Amino acid sequence: MSTISAQLVKELRERSGAGMMECKKALVENNGDIEAAMEWLRKSGLAKADKKAGRVAAEGRIVAAQKDGKAVLVEVNCETDFVTKNPDFVKFSDAVADVALKSGAADVDALKTAAYPGAGSVEEAAKALVATIGENIQVRRMARVETDGVIGSYIHGGRIGVLVALKGGSEELAKGVAMHVAAMNPQYVKAEDVPADFIAKEKDIALAAMSDKEKSKPADILDKIVSGKINKIVSEVTLVGQPYVLDTNVTVGDALKKEGADVVAVARLAVGEGIEKVEEDFHAEVMKQAGLA
Repeated sequence: MSTISAQLVKELRERSGAGMMECKKALVENNGDIEAAMEWLRKSGLAKADKKAGRVAAEGRIVAAQKDGKAVLVEVNCETDFVTKNPDFVKFSDAVADVALKSGAADVDALKTAAYPGAGSVEEAAKALVATIGENIQVRRMARVETDGVIGSYIHGGRIGVLVALKGGSEELAKGVAMHVAAMNPQYVKAEDVPADFIAKEKDIALAAMSDKEKSKPADILDKIVSGKINKIVSEVTLVGQPYVLDTNVTVGDALKKEGADVVAVARLAVGEGIEKVEEDFHAEVMKQAGLA
């Protein structure tokens, strides 16, 4: 066959999990016969991704790249902690972060289609790595921060990554705040970022938890008691209100104010967030297979 339709390539990709160029080559080599092409991919070891793609990939690395007021975080997942130390996986994930930064990709879908050195796209390079390593590999999430100010980045053990962009301040302060975000994971940056429904819910809880004696106080006193409780909760869930991990005698807000700095953007990724891991009971599985359970 002189031409292979895009629909045929798409169908083979969905069946095999192999990259687009590999699928097209397989179809060309087999005159457009999709079954023969599938067998050709399997023999070449490129169809391994088909069986791996449905498996849970909740381990992995958070990687960062930064230059000239731009920075990215990327989460690259695999199935086991062992593979996170594999040199090929480490090289791939570092390269993906570099591609994310240089390509200007705004989200993970754009990143997957971005050019990967010597391997077509990032997605195709990931598929090839599946065939090499034998585990499901996923480029799952990315975050991008750009600013005219300073950016601090911090990666903790390869599992938590944070970017903090500041207006004013120093790179040292930005990195310190990034370390704080990694450790404390505040829900919001400032009090004004806290949703009104969150405040309303906490007020209801505070009132319900009060004793009859407290509730019997005059309305203005009662309002002050409730406001005090709410302000304390807001401080606990906001970045600027929390005690600064590098100096717990001051809040993050105090540390920022001291250098005349303001937080412009915060991004935080942790490996496997939101992925439901299936904990296997190997003893029970063996007993089941042996017909003893």
